[in-house]
Amino acid sequence: MTGPGTAGPDRVAASPSGHGVTGVADAGAFLARLVRLDRAAPVRLRPAGAPGRVALFARLPWQVLVARTVAGAAAGDVTVGAADLLAELERGGATLPARRDAQWRWPLPPTRSESVEVLPGVELRRIADAAAGTLRTASEQGVAGRAVGQRALRDALLDHVAVLVTPDDPPGPAVEVPQRLVQGLVRMGFLGAVGDPAGPPARSEVQVRVAGRWVGLVAPYGAAWLQKATDLAVTPLTPHPNG
Repeated sequence: MTGPGTAGPDRVAASPSGHGVTGVADAGAFLARLVRLDRAAPVRLRPAGAPGRVALFARLPWQVLVARTVAGAAAGDVTVGAADLLAELERGGATLPARRDAQWRWPLPPTRSESVEVLPGVELRRIADAAAGTLRTASEQGVAGRAVGQRALRDALLDHVAVLVTPDDPPGPAVEVPQRLVQGLVRMGFLGAVGDPAGPPARSEVQVRVAGRWVGLVAPYGAAWLQKATDLAVTPLTPHPNG
């Protein structure tokens, strides 16, 4: 199971000898789905904290951070083009593509997180399919008889709270799981392919985890994380004469 990444801006110098990924099939599946969603996406590779494991991180076009841990021995922390690394893996090469460290501009979730709920994977897939059907119907027929732009519909659906978790042991604040996270989990194939005998069981479970302002869904094949927006309050330094 893939957990959260490691926070912090510091980077360890990467070895110039190669990318270090040996779990080619797993990494390739992650990269292929990522490239289909965003051809120019960067992917960040760093040690996963366990011997012989490499963590791959990427950010989807709808602001969700996704991660998958695969076999390998990353010597450091490096960002490369996802399409470049995929091409290198597909041709059986071990060379590290040109580094694009400056393209990575996002924080990673903290290492430590807390599980607040466990959800059935089949239910999350149903939620994702229902949202896709709603978008398709609204795009074709409009909403309440009125045409609505597909982008506006998509953004509204992504912001919709798909699951609301109210921890009761111990009691805690409600945790909102937006459709953005559900779509990230499903679109990246972290629940496994439907009908794939080599995939996770049909009753796979997904953990809802929190780490500070981060909310994550951790599934058999990877994790999707979203950092909640910071609430900002603007207070004038001096009273304004007009109130």
